[in-house]
Amino acid sequence: MSKLLEGRVAIVTGAGRGIGRAHALELARQGAKVVVNDYGVSLAGEGTGETPAEEVVAEIRAMGGEAVTNDADVADFAAAEAMVRQAIDTFGGLDILVNNAGFVRDRMLVNTSEEEWDSVIRVHLKGHFAPLRHAGAYWRTEAKEGRQRAARVINTSSGAGLQGSIGQGTYSAAKAGIAGLTLVAAAELGRYGVTVNAIAPVAKTRMTEGAFDTSAMALPEDNSPVVAWLASEDAGDVTGRVIEIDGSTITVENGWAHGPSQDNGTRWAAVEVGPALRKLLAQAPRPEPVYGVGV
Repeated sequence: MSKLLEGRVAIVTGAGRGIGRAHALELARQGAKVVVNDYGVSLAGEGTGETPAEEVVAEIRAMGGEAVTNDADVADFAAAEAMVRQAIDTFGGLDILVNNAGFVRDRMLVNTSEEEWDSVIRVHLKGHFAPLRHAGAYWRTEAKEGRQRAARVINTSSGAGLQGSIGQGTYSAAKAGIAGLTLVAAAELGRYGVTVNAIAPVAKTRMTEGAFDTSAMALPEDNSPVVAWLASEDAGDVTGRVIEIDGSTITVENGWAHGPSQDNGTRWAAVEVGPALRKLLAQAPRPEPVYGVGV
C-alpha cells in the first residue's frame, strides 16, 4: 500500500519533543523526508544544551525513513531562511511546513513583564512568520518557473488563541495572531499551489502538565494523523481553516464573522448607540466562555 506522503519533503519545527516529535514521526511513517527542527530549550524558552532532534532523527532512520536535524531559532529571520534552504539542498525541494515551535510563560496580565510578552510573541508569532515567509517565497519562485508544488503549511494555534485562557494573555494573543496569519497566508499563497491551515491541538505535553489536570487529556500523537492528511496532496481543496483536535474528536472552528447589524443612515449620536447595540447583542450568539472563567 502506498504511503500518504511518499516522496514529499517536510520541515517540522519544535520537533524534538511532544506534539512536534509526534508530527515528525507520523510524517516519516507516511513516507515524507523530514527536517527535524528543535532549538533545544526549556519550557520557558531557555537554552538547555540538549539535542532532542537527534533522537527523533535516529528514530526515523531506525524505521527506514530519511531525516536530518536542524537547530535553528525559528524566530531568527536568517536562520529560518537557512532551514528552508537546508531542506531544499538536502532533499531536493520542500513540500510541507509544519510550524509547531513554541513555549509558555503563563502570567496574569498585571503580572506579565515586558520580557515575557516579547519572548512569547517572538517565538510563537514571528517563529511562524519567518519559516512561512521563506518557504512561501520558494514556492512562489517554483510556480513562476513552471514547477508548481502541491505545497502545504500547517500552523499551530490553540484553544487559548480562539476562545482565550485565563492566565495566558500573552500566549492567547500569539495563538490568535497565528490563526489570523493562517487566513491571510491561505489567501495570498493559494495562487502558487499552497494551502495553509492551522490546528488547535489538545494534548498532554510539557506545556500543559502542571498548569491543570492533564490526566484525561489526549496524547501528542493523537493530533498527528490530521496533520499528515492536511500535508498530503489529497488535501488540496482545504485551506484557510482552523481545526481543533481533541483525541478522537476533530472540530472545524468558526472564527469571527459578521453578525447582526443596523445602518443608522447617518453618523450615530452617542445616546443612540446603547439601545441599538443592546438590540443587536440580543440577536447575536453569545461568545464561548474564556477557558478558566469561574475556576
